[in-house]
Amino acid sequence: MIRMLILFATLLFASSALTAAAASPKNSSDQAITIAPRELKDLYFGEALYDAFQGEWFDAIARLDTELEQFRRVDEPQRDPLHYHVGQAQFAVGDFELAYRMHRRAGRAIQAVIDGNVEEPVRNEAIFRLARIYFQKDEPKNALQAVERIHGAVPERIQDDLAFLRAEIFMANGRFAEAVPILKDLRSAKGLEGFATYNLGIALLREGKKREGRQDLDRTGQLISNSPATLAIKDKANLVLGYKLLKEKNPGGAEEVLDRVRLSGPFSNRALLGSGWADASRGDFERALVPWSLLVKREATDPAVQEGMLAVPYAYGRLKAYGRAALLYGRALDVFVKEVDKLSASIKSIREGNFLKALVREELKQDSDWVVKLRSLPKAPETYYLLNLMASNDFQESLKNYLDLEELRKKLEVWDGDLDAFEELIEKRRAYYKPLLPENDQAFRRLGSQMRLRLEQRALIEKRLHAMLTAPRPDSLATAKERIFKERIAQLERTLAGSGATVSPRIKARIRRLRGVIDWNIYTDYDRRLTKTFKDLRQLNKDVERLQRQYTAFVRTRQAATQSYEGYDDAIRSQRLKIKAARETVGELMARQGHLLEVMAVNELTRRRDRLEEFEVKARFALADSYDRAARAQGLKKEGQ
Repeated sequence: MIRMLILFATLLFASSALTAAAASPKNSSDQAITIAPRELKDLYFGEALYDAFQGEWFDAIARLDTELEQFRRVDEPQRDPLHYHVGQAQFAVGDFELAYRMHRRAGRAIQAVIDGNVEEPVRNEAIFRLARIYFQKDEPKNALQAVERIHGAVPERIQDDLAFLRAEIFMANGRFAEAVPILKDLRSAKGLEGFATYNLGIALLREGKKREGRQDLDRTGQLISNSPATLAIKDKANLVLGYKLLKEKNPGGAEEVLDRVRLSGPFSNRALLGSGWADASRGDFERALVPWSLLVKREATDPAVQEGMLAVPYAYGRLKAYGRAALLYGRALDVFVKEVDKLSASIKSIREGNFLKALVREELKQDSDWVVKLRSLPKAPETYYLLNLMASNDFQESLKNYLDLEELRKKLEVWDGDLDAFEELIEKRRAYYKPLLPENDQAFRRLGSQMRLRLEQRALIEKRLHAMLTAPRPDSLATAKERIFKERIAQLERTLAGSGATVSPRIKARIRRLRGVIDWNIYTDYDRRLTKTFKDLRQLNKDVERLQRQYTAFVRTRQAATQSYEGYDDAIRSQRLKIKAARETVGELMARQGHLLEVMAVNELTRRRDRLEEFEVKARFALADSYDRAARAQGLKKEGQ
């Protein structure tokens, strides 16, 4: 039995530790490359940036998509303040989609950046983030294709991260030899302490260079650091190396390495279990009981603790303390039975939908330990059994997708209600503007006809003035008073001629003198009058321009008033249909994604339950065997007496 347990434990943990070929120092959500402009001209673009910098990617994308769509439809784009930022906005929408993990759709704008005429560092950082999204979504081939497109200058702040990502991608694609030199160069990179050497050790092991691989794992396991991430990878390196040495039948070396693992770290339970097996494989069961006895006092849902519950009585049995072994087998059996029942209840709870309801609880999203807090919720499944699953990348990506769908479902409900508010607002606008427009339109038409008449007169005056530059016509610039005097003189001449009386030469001379004075003034002042008239025409043109601006403003105001309540019915009806279709699609996707999460959780709990049932069977047989051995030992003792 000891051989079976040792073989089972060694193979299980050594293989599981080596399966995760790469480890990353961080898996945080992507930040946007887009930065705020120095001088913000468009408030709606600023609102989208604000949402993005708060991590509200969906709101940022929705706002910016809407603004760009409206910008493309306006008659005079230069009047829209977004035209100051339109280039940055077109890039930003793809940048936000990429940060929102919409890597398939982010290509709409990001691909334009990648292929377009942009600065090389910006282009390369966009590709880097796209490659990382592919890698996190377990699409190593796509990640490799993306990262191979990076050439030239790279922002200094991501150079080490890019090199490490490149090495991870090579390892994920089985190209360990190419990852090795990259990781060697990153051994002392800031922020990658331990991670570079750990991955280097794994890559070397996969390349068949066992001695070098063990050396790098050993180097990782002896790091000195206060960083929680570095300490965690240090423990993991020691755990992997320790179980590898156990598998190679080197219990002394395995124990030395496993004893480096912190007792409070996430790998401490497996380290205690392995340390005990190292002693047991040398036949030192008393020493093996030290780490195992410490192990079995911990959380009973941990797989290592459960195995330790079998290992401790087994050690007592080998020390011929059969009574003690039987007692401990009995305790282990009770724990296994309770845990199996608990797991069965959890599986039933998940299938009833309680797991998904618990995942979307708002109060949990504000707590970094929300996974553990699930356990305290009513009708929640046994989440301690799901900790490893929930920490996995596949589950996290699936969970993010489900939570995003849940948020989208809520937004669609809000949008559907917003359309009711829009319809009410439009109806109020119609009730206000519609009675006012007929009277205003009538007055505007009168003013419009008068304006057209004055514009025609101005055009005629301008035409005549320009003609005078080549063919002077002084009479045309006579003042009104001069025209009146000349008309009176002409009338006087007609009256005298029609009276039949003889006009004295003196009167005729006076009439000619008056006409001559007027003509003299007109002809001698012609140049000054022509210059002044052109000045007056220029001033008139300014007045006409102001009048036309007012006219255009009135037209726009009139159109705005009408457009504030007309033409929305079809758009709102169309949006309602789109929202309805989107809600149906989201519902289907949520059901499918939720089912996937439930299946993952049920499979994990079923696997753990099956394992516990196996332990339960082993405990029953071992319990019976221990009782038999204890009874035989008691009988031999009595015979000896």
